[in-house]
Amino acid sequence: MGQKANPIGNRLGIIRGWDSNWYGSKKDYANKLIEDHKIRTYLNARINKGGIAKIVIERTLGKLIVTIHTSKPGIIIGKGGGEVDRIKEELKNLTKKDDVQINILEIRRPELDAQIVGETIARQIENRINFKRATKMSIASTLRMGAEGIKVKLGGRLGGAEIARSEEFKQGRVPLHTFRMDIDYANVFAQTVYGKIGIKVWICKGEVLGKRELNPNFVGGKNDMSERRGGDDRRPGGDRRDDRRPGGGGGRDNNRGGGPRPERRG
Repeated sequence: MGQKANPIGNRLGIIRGWDSNWYGSKKDYANKLIEDHKIRTYLNARINKGGIAKIVIERTLGKLIVTIHTSKPGIIIGKGGGEVDRIKEELKNLTKKDDVQINILEIRRPELDAQIVGETIARQIENRINFKRATKMSIASTLRMGAEGIKVKLGGRLGGAEIARSEEFKQGRVPLHTFRMDIDYANVFAQTVYGKIGIKVWICKGEVLGKRELNPNFVGGKNDMSERRGGDDRRPGGDRRDDRRPGGGGGRDNNRGGGPRPERRG
């Protein structure tokens, strides 16, 4: 089950909230759903290098609120906020609505966001950087920021090979079956001269204990890494620290570091 279903959709209502918050009747539900898709497609194409992680859409009494989660808010805001005003007018023309509000939330640690990590790997592959090097660098930076584990799977003509294949890189633990584990997931494509390369990223941020705020725009508090278990005495890879000495193995024959053995008495 955990290996086949989308990890984000699998945890909706448990530890994750919905990215679209509105009520739709039978008549206008389909129209609102298509409008959400148009807004997200347009913004991702319009702000191609803005580091967008997700777009949350809310509707209240004829008002459309679009919240953009990004690692580069300066690119979206523009000089003196002029870029945001232009995007706002473009969304009004797209949705045919007069009351459109745009909020921008900055992602403090982009290394822990699966969408941004996947796009970083994709841009490097498009710039002809070796896919293994790009993937391992992203994995190292994610674990350095405190993630419990990360898994990256690439598929396509890797390295320009004639035959397509898939390769998987994994460090730490990524328990997909455990619903209380906060696992972020993204599917990104890298458009190269020899074809598309698919990139899937799973990032395990730790175990969520207790009730959690399901509002996707909620920042801090229970959504912070300090609330999750696993950040107290574990290393980024998930291993527990111990107090063994460098030369010791903790088992039989503890004198592997060299030097004379202690003589027995009696």
